Amino acid sequence: MAQLPHHLSLRRLNAALLMSLGSVAGAQTVSTPTLQEVVVSASGQEQQGFDAPASIHAVGREVIRAAGPGVNLSESMNRVPGITVLNRQNYAQDLQLSIRGSGSRTPFGIRGARLIVDGIPATMPDGQGQASTISLPSAQRIEVLRGPLAQLYGNAAGGVLQVFTMDGPARPEVGSSVDIGSDGMRRLGVQVAGQSGPLNYVVDHSGFSTDGWRDNSAARRKHTNAKLRWAVDERTRVALVANVFDQPVSSDPLGLTREQFQANPRQAVANSTLYQAGKDVSQSQLGLVVDHRLDADSDVSARLYSGNRDMENRLSIPLSAQTPPTSAGGAVALDRRYSGTGLRYSRRMPLGEGVVKLNLGLDHERMAEHRQGFINNQGTLGSLKRDENDSVQSTGIYSQLDWSINERWSAVAGLRTNRVNFRVQDFYIRPGNPDDSGRTDFRATNPVLGITRHLSADTNLYANVGRGFETPTLTEIAYTATGSGPNLNLRSAHSTHAEVGVKTRLAEGHRLDAALFHIGTTDEIVVASSSGGRTIYANAGKTRRSGLELAYSGQITPEWRAHVALSTLDAKFSNAFTSSSGAVVAAGNRIPGTVNRTLFAELAWSPRAVPGMSAALEMVHQGSMAVDDLNTDRTDAATVFNLRLGLEQRWGSWTLREQLRVNNLANKRYIGSVIANDGNKRYFEPAPGRQWGLGLQAIYRF
Repeated sequence: MAQLPHHLSLRRLNAALLMSLGSVAGAQTVSTPTLQEVVVSASGQEQQGFDAPASIHAVGREVIRAAGPGVNLSESMNRVPGITVLNRQNYAQDLQLSIRGSGSRTPFGIRGARLIVDGIPATMPDGQGQASTISLPSAQRIEVLRGPLAQLYGNAAGGVLQVFTMDGPARPEVGSSVDIGSDGMRRLGVQVAGQSGPLNYVVDHSGFSTDGWRDNSAARRKHTNAKLRWAVDERTRVALVANVFDQPVSSDPLGLTREQFQANPRQAVANSTLYQAGKDVSQSQLGLVVDHRLDADSDVSARLYSGNRDMENRLSIPLSAQTPPTSAGGAVALDRRYSGTGLRYSRRMPLGEGVVKLNLGLDHERMAEHRQGFINNQGTLGSLKRDENDSVQSTGIYSQLDWSINERWSAVAGLRTNRVNFRVQDFYIRPGNPDDSGRTDFRATNPVLGITRHLSADTNLYANVGRGFETPTLTEIAYTATGSGPNLNLRSAHSTHAEVGVKTRLAEGHRLDAALFHIGTTDEIVVASSSGGRTIYANAGKTRRSGLELAYSGQITPEWRAHVALSTLDAKFSNAFTSSSGAVVAAGNRIPGTVNRTLFAELAWSPRAVPGMSAALEMVHQGSMAVDDLNTDRTDAATVFNLRLGLEQRWGSWTLREQLRVNNLANKRYIGSVIANDGNKRYFEPAPGRQWGLGLQAIYRF
């Protein structure tokens, strides 16, 4: 399956691996029984990740399945260093995903990280993405790239998360699954997959519902994901990917003050129920990816996709028809259309003792939406308060050169130039509310340079440096602190990333990765205020992020294996600045929403005496988070333990699987995530207490 182009150096193949500015892959599965290096597919080539000059880790299908019911990325991503995925217990606002602290500011959706599914971006051209549309039951693996090489993906690429849908097996199969758990959680799924002549197919459908751990946090969704791959001939492959997502129910309990959290962490704010705060969203997408080998040394890849997203978001804002005309309303109706195309050409050429691979490419993405705002009459749409058409176009041109110099050295260098255009066309023009139409453009040219020293067959050292940029999203320019109209004066943030790392096989079946990084950013985009569902953004001065990431996987004995992932993050404002409230934010204050430390440790057991059985004890530690720029409060660090037990039986053509999970064994009370700079001081989103889940799966192979 084609991905966005990319290439990383491989000494053993004596050829530079493709890591285009559109994507970077190559990874080791984080926890597998054998701990052998995973071979991944990228731009039509199988590649190993051990020699890649970047911090890349992945979780495979077995890990994804063991981590939970396959509803949220937060189930399995805690075992990958450098990425934090916090479950808000709020399906109206999506997960809070950040990579090395990038994206922690967002009160909803995904910012500062690129999401890609089967080569198709799940991040819009303005930099905003949605994780809820990712189909985990059909995922073969999830890869996470951190560091300077992620900047080659373009706008808002503080890191990259890629999901790859499984291929159908040679022997066709049909499977069904059911998951039940705490708080009325239910998930039913069916999957058909196989190979028929030149056609490989996977079709997965699931339905999910929950009453929610907190009051007014129920959700219901349906999700269909399909991938059809056709081998036209030995040189050409065509893949069609389709995704349909419908979430008609997702209630929003809002954040809590510290006093409310201490009194009852499961409660919802009164306005949440009074105004029926929540979201109704549906999205459908279709993509086509073509790989063609021109000759033995060159190939071309192209992709084309289109989709639409409709949403109604009810906010807890008490407004009336007498509200000033500059108010945007308490309910949002959104009709979005988006599309994109990409073209990549690569050619391999001998040079000296090694091989150079040249990559040239073009990416173009577009989105257009009709956005309206209404009075929220306690859950029903009232008077019109906002009416506009918004559009964003992004164009990126890149070149990439990868050189496997010799047996000891390899290098990668790239350059990407991007232009992102925003346009707002205002139709809501009233006395006191002028025409707020306008436009703004952002441009950036970002270089990346990386080098790897292959000390031995089992140890590689690498270093990278690169530039990146991040534009504000349409949502972030939506409001100004005073008056009406979009905040077109927001500037894009520019960053410099540096990283050094080592990858080593300590012994047979034991792997250790370590990386040190530093990120310096100017014009950091921060939350100026957040109140009543209305968030206003501003540019701060300079910020810095630095940290350490470690990942260890080891097969201790034939029956026991261990995995550890440690991340530290020192994310601070480098310069003092004045907030929108007039308060001075001191230099050295922590950036709100960033977790200063995470640790995941797992001890897994697969007894030989009971074939098909597995069990594991997990420890998950989450450090503290500041709640606002002034650092007036912060969450406490928390450590929880999880337990899982799995069984598998095979009878002829049938495979049966059962799994039991218990999370937060000690029923610890703690805060799972925060809403940065909330104007009502409702910063805190509580994590659930003890949770259980039972999963059953049956597969029949023809």
